[in-house]
Amino acid sequence: MDYVSALVPPVVMAVFFTGLIVTIVKTQGGANKAKEDAVVDAVLARAEGARQASRDTGA
Repeated sequence: MDYVSALVPPVVMAVFFTGLIVTIVKTQGGANKAKEDAVVDAVLARAEGARQASRDTGA
């Protein structure tokens, strides 16, 4: 029975890790992808605008 107690923790961790990977893959894209992309685009545009403004003022 020692081999069973030695194998249980790695098997349990492997199952949870597989579940984590499946969850990550399933949540990529989908209905929220457009909203997430829009937020990222807005942040990048704001950062680019601030960089342009600081370059124009010579700061």
